[in-house]
Amino acid sequence: MPILNENSFEFISRSPEQTRRIGNRLGSMLKIGNVVCIYGELGAGKTTFVQGIAQGWGSADMVTSPTFVLINQYCRADNAEMYHLDAYRLKDASDAEVLDLDDLIDRGILLTEWPERIQNTLPTEHLWIEMYWIADEQRRMVFLPHGQQYVELTSSIRQQIYKDAV
Repeated sequence: MPILNENSFEFISRSPEQTRRIGNRLGSMLKIGNVVCIYGELGAGKTTFVQGIAQGWGSADMVTSPTFVLINQYCRADNAEMYHLDAYRLKDASDAEVLDLDDLIDRGILLTEWPERIQNTLPTEHLWIEMYWIADEQRRMVFLPHGQQYVELTSSIRQQIYKDAV
């Protein structure tokens, strides 16, 4: 379990819909070049969360897990791009080098599931989100920013989430 500090926070989602709504809030704040790493075991809600992110970002594309294709690309009406990478089938960071992640990040937003498998190829500055299964309808989400822009992003998403909860 991560150790929380003043820049990080945790949230307990009580339903898949709430997980999507939190993703929606985050997605509305993302910009080209942002990297979001989503850590969690199978069934932790990662793809549900990404569905919300893509919707909040403005994509009308159907979001599915890219486990077998490695990367799904989602687009907005303004031709902006979001990349959804599933590193589950990659053995290690050397497998990810052929994907040219730097180019994807330069062109769009990168969402990575199973980021721990390729951590050495990811930028040091990113938003790391850990998801844990608690019960059928509950997920624990921990937001851990790495870098000033992600500290600010985490602060904004925390304010949005807790403002709505009041």
